[in-house]
Amino acid sequence: MIRRLLARAFWSFSKWNLVTEPAPNRPTILVGAPHTSNWDFVVMLAIAWRMRVDVHWLGKHSLFTGWRGPIMRGLGGIPVDRSDPSKIVTEVVDRMRDGEVFALVITPDGTRGGHTHWKSGFHRIAMATGMPVTLGYLDTTTHTTGLGPTLEMTGDIAADMDRIREFYADKRGIRPHLQITPRLREEDSAGDDREGEAEPN
Repeated sequence: MIRRLLARAFWSFSKWNLVTEPAPNRPTILVGAPHTSNWDFVVMLAIAWRMRVDVHWLGKHSLFTGWRGPIMRGLGGIPVDRSDPSKIVTEVVDRMRDGEVFALVITPDGTRGGHTHWKSGFHRIAMATGMPVTLGYLDTTTHTTGLGPTLEMTGDIAADMDRIREFYADKRGIRPHLQITPRLREEDSAGDDREGEAEPN
């Protein structure tokens, strides 16, 4: 009830307009982009609480120590032990087997400057679990935000990312100068491999 009231207050007074597709009715990976500001987290929660989506997000283990732990977990946080990232997939699969319908929020472009590529974790988790990818967005040029299409990943990284790039092509983040084009390093590696195969001996 409290979450619904907070979400109602946010959308009543916020400059953002909710323009969205329906929430998926199965577990999904929710990509949040362009992610250029920590304010994106607030908008994401407002979307989830308005649409009654049970969201979980990954955070470094240190965020869950001490008094912050219960708050972070209450907001859907899942602590990540970076020394054993395989545990992430195991936990996600366990939640799916329990019949839980949720959205695992991942921000592959990060918030700090200097990044040149998206991180590929969202794609690897999607392929390992069979979960689709829902494209969450915000766009400062139109002051709109919400959920975009839900896509099944094919395993063809370039083709999957082409669809994602097409959706985000006209979206601008809160801090556009920190925004990067959705592209994975694995795409560059795949391209290099194809070029190498085409070279004569």
